Amino acid sequence: MEVVERAVMFDCRGESLIGIVSTNDKPASTGVLVIVGGPQYRVGSHRQFVRLARHLAREGVPCMRFDYRGMGDASGEQRSFATVNDDVCVAVDAFFNTVPALERVVLWGLCDGASAACMALSANAKVAGAVLLNPWVRTGASSAGVVLKHYYLRRFLDGRFWRKLLRGEVRVLRSVTSLVATVLGRARNEGASGAPGVSARAVSVQSKPAHLADVPRLPQRMLAGLIQSSVPVAVALSGRDLVAREFEELVRTDVAWRALLGATQVSLKHFEGADHTFSRAADAEAVERFTVEWLRDRGLLTEVDAA
Repeated sequence: MEVVERAVMFDCRGESLIGIVSTNDKPASTGVLVIVGGPQYRVGSHRQFVRLARHLAREGVPCMRFDYRGMGDASGEQRSFATVNDDVCVAVDAFFNTVPALERVVLWGLCDGASAACMALSANAKVAGAVLLNPWVRTGASSAGVVLKHYYLRRFLDGRFWRKLLRGEVRVLRSVTSLVATVLGRARNEGASGAPGVSARAVSVQSKPAHLADVPRLPQRMLAGLIQSSVPVAVALSGRDLVAREFEELVRTDVAWRALLGATQVSLKHFEGADHTFSRAADAEAVERFTVEWLRDRGLLTEVDAA
């Protein structure tokens, strides 16, 4: 199908938001709204969201990607992913106004965009599902154990690391300093709260931009949004991503999250070779196909829609 793209501008509490709608001449009744992570705008890393939107449109699924307040071409002050419910709600309405054939919309987000989608699910009755890629669930007490287990242990067991060490290609002092800081950070947080934690300066792989600063009770707020909405949800996890490992650790240790992931309305898919943003073309294409297949499997994209 030929893809047609249209720019739309809409208002959110006095600020101007920008969106791009990708569709075709026979749009399905279900659309996909991309919730952008930050600091990021509607194109996405390596044009990820552009590619997704055009793939969906060719499959008959309208897609809208937009800049919420303070991001990209939208006006206003930059804000945390935890405070964009209003932006998502007005974007849904703008999407429906632009594509009259729509009857429902599915939220699609990566990292903190996925976290924002969870918290926005129950805010709009037009939302009928969500696709969550590597959801961000980190709190101040959650990442040191994951880094020690999935980063340092993996490096120490990797023959390439030891070959680089013998060739003098590893900054030994810097690596040891980072490891010690991680261990001490974890110990401090465990001593203070009884839970594993991490120093904010521990290691570069743990460093956290301002837009990902700790959100109080983040996992609980995300879980509440998912439970209250009770819509079908797809969770996609990358094999080469610490954010995905943190999510898995949360599910392993939290009874409520484990119950949710075992519920019939939740689908879980692993992409073993993929990194956090699915930067390889093959991984990006796999996610695009997975999104369409999941829509069909859940009855959100019928044969009539796809015709």
